[in-house]
Amino acid sequence: MTKKYDFSRIEKKWQKIWSQNNFKLWQGTDFSKKKKHYVLDMFPYPSGEGLHVGHVEGYTATDIYSRFLRLNNFNVLHPMGWDAFGLPTENYALKTKTHPEIITKKSVKKFKSQMQSLGFSYDWTREFSTTDPFYYKWTQWMFLKMFEKGLVFRQQAFINWCPSCKTSLAEEDLENGKCERCGSEIERKPLEQWSIKITQYAERLLNDLKYLNWPQNVVEMQKDWIGKSTGYEVKFKIITPQQDSLNQNDKETNLEVNVFTTRIDTIFGATYLVLAPEHPLVSKITAISNKSKVENYVNQVINKPELLRTKEKEITGVFTGSFGVNPSNNERIPIWISEYVLMNYATGAIMAVPAHDERDFKFAKKFDLEIREVISPDGQNHNLEEPYIGEGILINSGPFDRLKSTIAKDKIANFVGANKKVNYKIKDWVFARQRFWGEPIPLVFCPHCKQLIENANLKIDEKFSKNDVQYKIGKYTYSKGEILNPGWIALKINKLPLTLPKVKYYKQTTTGKSPLAEIENWVETTCPKCSNPAIRETDTMPQWAGSSWYYLGYALGKNLKVKDFNKGWNKKVIDYWVPVDLYVGGVEHATRHLIYARFWHKFLYDLGLVSSLEPFERLVNQGLILGSDNEKMSKSKGNVINPDEIIKQYGADTLRIYEMFLGPLEAVKPWDTKSIIGVHRFLNRVWNLVIVNLTKNSFSKVSDKDIFKNLKINLHKTIKKVTEDTNNLKFNTAISALMELENELTINALKISKKDFKELMKAYLILLYPFAPHISSELFQILNPKKSIDNQVWPKFDAKLVKETEANYAIQVNGKLRATLTISKSLAQEKIIKKAQELKEVKKWLENKTIKKIIFIKDKIINFVINS
Repeated sequence: MTKKYDFSRIEKKWQKIWSQNNFKLWQGTDFSKKKKHYVLDMFPYPSGEGLHVGHVEGYTATDIYSRFLRLNNFNVLHPMGWDAFGLPTENYALKTKTHPEIITKKSVKKFKSQMQSLGFSYDWTREFSTTDPFYYKWTQWMFLKMFEKGLVFRQQAFINWCPSCKTSLAEEDLENGKCERCGSEIERKPLEQWSIKITQYAERLLNDLKYLNWPQNVVEMQKDWIGKSTGYEVKFKIITPQQDSLNQNDKETNLEVNVFTTRIDTIFGATYLVLAPEHPLVSKITAISNKSKVENYVNQVINKPELLRTKEKEITGVFTGSFGVNPSNNERIPIWISEYVLMNYATGAIMAVPAHDERDFKFAKKFDLEIREVISPDGQNHNLEEPYIGEGILINSGPFDRLKSTIAKDKIANFVGANKKVNYKIKDWVFARQRFWGEPIPLVFCPHCKQLIENANLKIDEKFSKNDVQYKIGKYTYSKGEILNPGWIALKINKLPLTLPKVKYYKQTTTGKSPLAEIENWVETTCPKCSNPAIRETDTMPQWAGSSWYYLGYALGKNLKVKDFNKGWNKKVIDYWVPVDLYVGGVEHATRHLIYARFWHKFLYDLGLVSSLEPFERLVNQGLILGSDNEKMSKSKGNVINPDEIIKQYGADTLRIYEMFLGPLEAVKPWDTKSIIGVHRFLNRVWNLVIVNLTKNSFSKVSDKDIFKNLKINLHKTIKKVTEDTNNLKFNTAISALMELENELTINALKISKKDFKELMKAYLILLYPFAPHISSELFQILNPKKSIDNQVWPKFDAKLVKETEANYAIQVNGKLRATLTISKSLAQEKIIKKAQELKEVKKWLENKTIKKIIFIKDKIINFVINS
């Protein structure tokens, strides 16, 4: 028994014991009679840099909770794996001329070693990487299901292109218009690629948020991302500079633009129109005299990412030279173009009502355009200094004057011939990357099948249907997806997984295509339908593909490796574990990952492959850990904390408790080296409390009854506090309670018997165990050599012992605190007041004074109001 707290020796010892037992204590059991609880971390992208303290925060929280649940007789699934496809590894592979698989394996090994050095109790039997063919064959299988149902399609659209990484990027992969990976300025370029119709699920993604126990800010972010707008579409006729009237038969000049608005009640106040720079009408309606200005402006903004175009900044725009006709009053209003209007939202054109919209107001002020008030809060005209965006009474609105705006909407819509319309901001998911380190897309292009399908000229319903829809053309049968994408043929299921070609390393192309396109013996193949020559798709899936369903992969466990898809997809085991009970991760995943995963799950639900509507029942976002300078940790600032160094200096248990003790789990917290020393001292005191006292053996033969009684009461109060706080993930206050009890035990340890000391410490160590498993396991074994703390039952508090029998009163005179009084709660109010009056510190303030009033707040305050 070592007297010194040798954390390094202790932690290595217990990590070895856990490893030798194959971590069996931590394995979730399918169909156990115990109540199940699925605790999930957002799995990491394994990089060569290893874990950072932000990882440690979230993983420690779920580990504490998982250990706590196991001791409370829950069947816990707490798995870990690796989100390992993606651009960082690919870039590093290109730079070093190394195969990305080698890099990935090294990174995974480092991450896993770090996790095990922290004592995280993961079920390693369910570990996988998204790069494992046995895993991504299922990703490919699900993709083909979407393709068969007609949810996957090719489209040419403007994409964000990184000229350095030579791949398309999502809006969220950018930082201030630059690639977040390499910092290059992005370009906007048209590219034909695969997309998935996530928009068909927009309403369900929005409506089903009500079933989730998620942070409200994340719910709001999802709502904003989906962006449902209910309004009207209305047509504005266009007068070009070449027109003398609207009655000409010239189709090039007899034009109109469709506008979407959520405020049709303000149409009488529309004083100009704004089109997206990409709108197809721009080239047709631009006056010759304005042509160079318009073209220069379009070229200037067309390459900007959409997020930058819509951010609050300087207002920009150009007049086309043409006019629209306001259908409410037949007034001619100028047509402008501006970057803040996006072509892929609604119709790509807006009616601008500057009196009642902030951006329109700023635009009108800058370009000296008319501002006409048509909604008034009091029915009067005002000299507007800022736009009024609320509801009110219509003014300057022709026959609708004096109507309430809420009532007038449908009437005005009917008057101008507008149609009700629902729009969403969410866009179809661009599901292709010009990369090699990603899941291969299991499709081939066959010119022969393309010709057969086009010649058949089939008219089909493009809406998604749960029913399998197949079309017979000659001797071949095609799926809905193959008909909608002529020439693109799905691989047969028994040919999955389609793996990446085996090469020494990959080379970047000069064409912008994926490096896979250069590997001819992989690209050239035969058609699965007609056996004619065909070529493989060389774009790969985005990193989000594998992470959209990985929680199901953990639930399936060993079933993932079953070759037969029908047998491998064990719906019973999925229904047992899913939905995830607790999901912990960063708020940065509030939109992309969580939207994609929810969509993927709903698609599987439609196929009858899962039974729950949603994948994640409860979501918690851990807060950011800042550097000691209160800045976000980054290499450039030199404020990054390496967890390995902390473990080496103070131990894993210290780091675990420190990160939880920093503050509430969800809060942003700065790193404080002084505090970590305090936590380390706390664990030293716990060690000494047991080891020093056992070594000296200076215990009393018989416990002091009052002291033991008080210690027992405080132990049960601590059990209650730690149980409730751990269950609610309030780890910082649970740790505080453990520190307070340790202090009392240290002061009074030698005033009780050895037997009573062991009884108290056994319960205390079980409480400490989820937070600091190594030291708790060691000390528990010393106190109970034949027992393991892992197999213990979480202590229950005695309700009688924790019941408060005394109250603490603040005694005030004219509102100023003069004394405190601890007294039995069973006493009558009159007796409590009398006791307070008799206190020496109070009595002197009441002498020779008349008490005008006594304010009595039960169990809290007694205030004597006297003449001053």
